[in-house]
Amino acid sequence: MNRNDMERVKALVRNIPDFPVAGIQFKDLTTAFKDPFALRAMADAMAELYEGRGVTKVAGIESRGFIGGALLAAKLGAGFVPIRKPGKLPADTISMSYDKEYGTDVIEMHRDAITSDDVVVIHDDLLATGGTMLAAFKMVKSMNPKAVYINFVCTLKGLNGRAMLPAEVEVTSLFDFDGK
Repeated sequence: MNRNDMERVKALVRNIPDFPVAGIQFKDLTTAFKDPFALRAMADAMAELYEGRGVTKVAGIESRGFIGGALLAAKLGAGFVPIRKPGKLPADTISMSYDKEYGTDVIEMHRDAITSDDVVVIHDDLLATGGTMLAAFKMVKSMNPKAVYINFVCTLKGLNGRAMLPAEVEVTSLFDFDGK
């Protein structure tokens, strides 16, 4: 992974104060996603992290996790599994509720999306408090895949979301922000 490229991508992320609620400093990655260089650099850097690991599925968390997750799946020659808000998937689902920094939510995944033969990367754009990813991890693990990895484009180090995730799972991100 080219550190200069990631610094260039990081510089494209804009801050939105008080979104979605007062007191939250939202990191908006859409400004990086719309930049062709940044999008390609993120996809290449993520794929480099998982090359040769036998990844068969990438599960992306709605909605920004769909962008990086689909890119990563395509780069690795893997399938893509959407993890969505309730009522958005047409077939039989499993669900998990979780707490997040500004409320409670639920996510779902198709019950037949992952098998015991799969090696899965769960992807989201940003690690904040870790609640959403922990719920996604528990859902994916309940399907008994061979291995599970967790990936983010970026991490908000000040919120210590990594501590929420199981110590035995490998968690990667392309770059960090020091604040909250």
